[in-house]
Amino acid sequence: MAFKALNCPRKFSWLTLVITSVMLVACENPSNGLPTDAEVEEWVSLFTGESLEGWSPKIRGEEFGEDARNTFRVEDGAITVSYDEYGVFSEQFGHLFHETPYEYYRLRYTYRFFGEQMDDGPGWAWRNSGIMIHSPAGATMGVDQDFPISIEVQLLGGNGTDERTTANLCTPGTNVVISGELETRHCISSTSATYHGDDWVSGEILALGDSLIVHMIEGQEVLAYTHPQMGGGSVSGHDESIKVDGRLLAGGYFSLQSESHPVQYKDLEILNLKGCMDADSPAFKSYFIVNDPSSCEQ
Repeated sequence: MAFKALNCPRKFSWLTLVITSVMLVACENPSNGLPTDAEVEEWVSLFTGESLEGWSPKIRGEEFGEDARNTFRVEDGAITVSYDEYGVFSEQFGHLFHETPYEYYRLRYTYRFFGEQMDDGPGWAWRNSGIMIHSPAGATMGVDQDFPISIEVQLLGGNGTDERTTANLCTPGTNVVISGELETRHCISSTSATYHGDDWVSGEILALGDSLIVHMIEGQEVLAYTHPQMGGGSVSGHDESIKVDGRLLAGGYFSLQSESHPVQYKDLEILNLKGCMDADSPAFKSYFIVNDPSSCEQ
């Protein structure tokens, strides 16, 4: 099933469109109101709650896989971004990469900010973190590269008084299309509420290859855009041969960010929307929207 999102007026939720499409497929195989095996969503947990198995750090100034000051760790069943072993932050931004790339998926997560920012952290980085998606592999980052070339789902916390949306869009080395026009601003605000304090906030990302990306917070769509692609600035220290401006980003790796304020992540799970669409195969799922014939051979 192809999704042509460009130049379409958004008078409805894109996530509603996807769910409705999946329901139409399921209705072709009625099951007396009971879900069949093909209809049961197989969400995969990306974090065991006990270790960082499957994840690798990339800290600015260090090689991929190194984390000399234990920035990323597991505490209280959550991936914790901590700076208690830092003397100064000195713009040593970090990213924790998951080992598996994805193209079409729904990614759920829960996060919270806590504690105090590093004294020399940038002012804009107060209660600021993010989930970077559609990125090249972390191992391709330069030693001194600050951010991966990626689409950032920017996560922000409130100061107790002012409005400050979360699940915004930032674009290190990338651009997107909104309302049919190439959008080159580095950061674009969502329509979310502001979340003050240290409470957990739940979000979801819908990614449909190089067609559509939707940000959700607490079950509500807060931002949508199309055609993520390389371009623009706001990234340094990268291999110039990797950044080909105008190249569409059909998928890639994702990572969790460290930008000088402590943050925790948990409940990280993914639903792959690409798989076997042969209804005669045991691997068939009615919610797949992109066919992967090789997965039918399991």
